[in-house]
Amino acid sequence: MSHHKLILVFLFLCSCVSFAQNAHVKGIILDQENRPVSDVNITVQGNVAQSDSNGFFEIKIPSNKKVSLIFTHISLKMMSLTVNLKPNEVFVFNPVMNNSEEQMGEVFVSSKNKKRVQGITTIDVATIKKIPGANAGIENILKTLPGVNSNNELSTQYAVRGGNYDENLVYVNEVEVYRPFLIRSGQQEGLSFTNTDLVQNVDFSAGGFEAKFGDKLSSVLDITYRKPTQFSAAFEASLLGASAAVDLVSKNKKWSAVTGIRYRNNSLLVNSQDTETNYTPTFADIQTNIIYEISKKWQMSFLGNISQNKYLYQPLTRQTKFGTIDQPMELNVYYEGQEKDQYDTYFGALKTTYKVSPDFTLKLIGSLFHTTEQEHFDILAQYRLGNVTDEGEPEAIDFTRGIGSQLNHARNDLDALIANAEIKGFKEWKNDSQLEFGLKYTRESIRDRVVEWEVIDSAGFSINPPLVILPKNNQPYQPYTGPLLPYQDVRATNFNTVNRIAGYAQWNQKTAIGSNQVWYHVGARFQSWNVSGAAVEGKNQTVFSPRAQFAIKPDWDMDMVFRVSGGIYYQPPFYRELRDVNGVVNPNVKAQESVHIVLSNDYNFKMWDRPFKWVTEVYYKSLSDVNVYSIDNVRIRYIANNNATAYAQGLDFRLNGEFVPGTESWVSFGYLKTEENYENRGYIARPTDQRLKFAMLFQDYMPNIPSVKLYLNLVYNTGLPGGAPAYSDPYLYQNRLNDYRRADVGFAKVFVDASTKTAKANWLKGFKELSVGFEIFNLFNNQNAITNTWVRDVYSKNQYAIPNYMTSRVFNVKINARL
Repeated sequence: MSHHKLILVFLFLCSCVSFAQNAHVKGIILDQENRPVSDVNITVQGNVAQSDSNGFFEIKIPSNKKVSLIFTHISLKMMSLTVNLKPNEVFVFNPVMNNSEEQMGEVFVSSKNKKRVQGITTIDVATIKKIPGANAGIENILKTLPGVNSNNELSTQYAVRGGNYDENLVYVNEVEVYRPFLIRSGQQEGLSFTNTDLVQNVDFSAGGFEAKFGDKLSSVLDITYRKPTQFSAAFEASLLGASAAVDLVSKNKKWSAVTGIRYRNNSLLVNSQDTETNYTPTFADIQTNIIYEISKKWQMSFLGNISQNKYLYQPLTRQTKFGTIDQPMELNVYYEGQEKDQYDTYFGALKTTYKVSPDFTLKLIGSLFHTTEQEHFDILAQYRLGNVTDEGEPEAIDFTRGIGSQLNHARNDLDALIANAEIKGFKEWKNDSQLEFGLKYTRESIRDRVVEWEVIDSAGFSINPPLVILPKNNQPYQPYTGPLLPYQDVRATNFNTVNRIAGYAQWNQKTAIGSNQVWYHVGARFQSWNVSGAAVEGKNQTVFSPRAQFAIKPDWDMDMVFRVSGGIYYQPPFYRELRDVNGVVNPNVKAQESVHIVLSNDYNFKMWDRPFKWVTEVYYKSLSDVNVYSIDNVRIRYIANNNATAYAQGLDFRLNGEFVPGTESWVSFGYLKTEENYENRGYIARPTDQRLKFAMLFQDYMPNIPSVKLYLNLVYNTGLPGGAPAYSDPYLYQNRLNDYRRADVGFAKVFVDASTKTAKANWLKGFKELSVGFEIFNLFNNQNAITNTWVRDVYSKNQYAIPNYMTSRVFNVKINARL
């Protein structure tokens, strides 16, 4: 595979590109059963190309000229397409050829790629399914994009350009979806809401997004589930779980439904950690998207999800080695007790779409989200800390520095009901302008009880809480006369209701300045809300958020788009942001404000006679009324007082294209700096200050055996400032975790795909797709730490940071099939 080796050097590629006065048409040719068609001849002005075994084709055509492409096949009817494209423009055309009638089409627009000028990244669904990861899915791919950071492979959460996990919008079929509230560890998460088997389209914006999207500070993930056209069934199974999906269509084509069911068990991953456990998780859900075509103008759909996550965790022992070569150390822990968590969520959304006229559409959306969550644990940990000797077998602690115990208790329960009602409209005019508008009402009813405490005992002497002034404990030399208190103690009961009204209006315009194409997107949002409850009554608050985008495509030989976007973004507090570190709700927490600007350049070019894209983005955020927080694993705790300011600035690069013909790969690089100033004490790094990020997603195949595929997912992030105890003052002590390094690789043998021809007597004839894969997670067995456990040395009074390592190298096998 020498001619397929990936070049891992960042170069500005302008000198490598020739700017011929040509354009390109490419795509995948399908038949009526959505199977790729090979050996289709594509002819234009004497130039001939042919589709490969995957139905993929690409052909060069003259630019600034109306030409016709002719598609012919020995067993299918002829198809033609007339286009008029700009120099170096790439037009994607995915035709469906049939055997009953000839088809003709004409395209006069040079580029209709609205997502490109809006700064939206579109991710191919097929790529999402193929790329390996401990938590494979859409979020697994997002973490390879520039500006998107995560150092926890067990979690689907991600931070974008200095924001945290609560600052990302997620939509499925234009309906906002939510994640559980009480999750504190990535291994408790189970399943992401999004079922990849049902997905048709994935769009992502890392900042500077339009007014039509909601009120968050960082990013938007916009997912559309597919509308099936024929019966189909898919199945996947691995050592981590299984999933199945089915597409159904009625005879009159008015009804269609896509339904998926998933089951996951993380034991394979958790058992690779330092802690030996009896671990019995059950993560399962079922989703459906049902569509009913009432008429050509009126359509209704229902999106439903039921999810049940049961997490039973019984730690037994832990052995962690750390320290230096000169002074190796070891922590041995023996556990008693268990943790029992359960998250039951129910979600339903009904959407109706009505075309008042060909250029005017109205949508009415209603949704209901209900979650009941339980987090109960009593775990006693008795530890021994000391120096290690390598004399004899096995290695043993030869000098004990600390002996103690730690008891953690929690009885946390939450019940939340969130209801939404929304109306949206879209009006289009012939002069390439559109008006989008919407109005939404939300009611959040949340009942929450927090009871958790921690007691620490070191060599028989109770450790005082760190944030309470008590008499000095100098046992055993002097008797202790102060009260015995838990090291940490949080108790609160909250019954709250939040009512919100939000709306937006946005104007889109495409025009020209001279011979240059120009796009404008100008709009604004507002939101008004009030927090009330049995013991609290908040004041009414309202924010106004103007946003704008401007993009220009110069009339150059080079296919470039320049874009500037930004505005004033607000994030009205959700329930988690209203609750302070003591579990008490502050109803008057303000919306965090961010003045955001993004400058970007999007460049399409040819290299090695294949298409590539280079995207550069520079961004800056100035934040006020910041709600300071700390992160422990994936649990976020807010101070809830808006007493800080902050900023985030950075630079992102992404190069993607066909490093290997017929496959898409990319390389990402990001630089980020984000700091906060709490109560005018000066600027320090925020918990999400991940300075450097490098990621690569690579696909390949064996030239002589193209049915054997290779997929590589590589991520490198510099360390986060999460190495200090959660209770410590970051202005006095702030330490960074080690860099996060991870490589996941997958191999697949494809027995059947759409291009495979099987004999009628062959046992594979019933499959449309069938493949068997082998995956290696954490290929190089890097020791990545998500947090530190702090253990005291009773002799020296020192505290030692013992890293909590994530998963080690793990092997997995899986099978994929489609009927």
